[in-house]
Amino acid sequence: MNWSEETITVFGGSGFLGNRIVRQLVELNCGKIKCFNRSAVPALEKLGVEIIRGDIREPGAVNDACKGSTAVVHTSAKAGIWGSWKDYYSINVEGTINVLTACKYNGIRSLVYTSSPSVAYPPTHDIENLDENAPYPDSYIAHYPATKAIAEKNVLGSSYKELSAVVLRPHLLWGPGDPHLLPRIVRRAAAGKLVRIGDGHNLVDLTYIDNAAFAHIKALEYLKKCTQPRRKVFFISDNSPVRIWNWLDELLAKLSIPPVTKSISYDKARLAGIIFETIYRVMPFLGEPPITRFVAGQLAFSHYFNISAAVNELGYRPVAIPAVAMADTIEWLKQNV
Repeated sequence: MNWSEETITVFGGSGFLGNRIVRQLVELNCGKIKCFNRSAVPALEKLGVEIIRGDIREPGAVNDACKGSTAVVHTSAKAGIWGSWKDYYSINVEGTINVLTACKYNGIRSLVYTSSPSVAYPPTHDIENLDENAPYPDSYIAHYPATKAIAEKNVLGSSYKELSAVVLRPHLLWGPGDPHLLPRIVRRAAAGKLVRIGDGHNLVDLTYIDNAAFAHIKALEYLKKCTQPRRKVFFISDNSPVRIWNWLDELLAKLSIPPVTKSISYDKARLAGIIFETIYRVMPFLGEPPITRFVAGQLAFSHYFNISAAVNELGYRPVAIPAVAMADTIEWLKQNV
């Protein structure tokens, strides 16, 4: 693939994942990179990236950002475990519709959409070696997976017949710059508030940020080779599920934080989630509940995936060296949490 001939628009390019994708595109000498997000990104601007500030919920701004592009990477999303349905829907669903419309209007035939494995399973039991043939669950217990599933279906079912799209489902992103997962866990553990849910034996897939970004690069290369429109879904991970509570204890030890000793059963955590969700819906000024049903399931059960399709069809492989990835993450956490 001759990257020098490509113009790539990355939606959410200032985010944890988007930033890494943009930097990998810079390293590949991509002809032109446009980064669409709400904030200024001086560090990327210094690398020659065009920064376009806007809101993905604004169709005109999204359309303008796509003009002249040969491909689009869409990583923008409202993540997290709590918030209003309106906010999740407007960003995750309507924002994705705006991207699809802009691709059609501008004749862009290649789209990489960042989804989530949480669209494919309910966190109410163990999920082991799940692949892309699994059907969508009948219902969801959180707004994030519910809206990401709608958005994913819109990408796969778009009426724009010339569009080729790859939907990637990277699981639990981690690494330096993580704004969500590890900093929150480390702070709770340091305060003695982290509680193990379940028996602690659950196996969980993780995806180091450089590996996730590399998957997006391979997806762009895959789309470039498509001679006929195709739409495919791929799970992405480090391909090495960990016993998550042991993994966290090892990470905490490297930060000189005591291991997690408190525990609670899944049933009790789920009940607490129901109670807190009810209270916090009635009194939204309280902020985010300390536990939800979704979080209880994510922390109690196994959830790991079969990534052989991504390996065989995209040519994806984890590129980060695990020991180096962990060392870099620990150093970043020491300086930023």
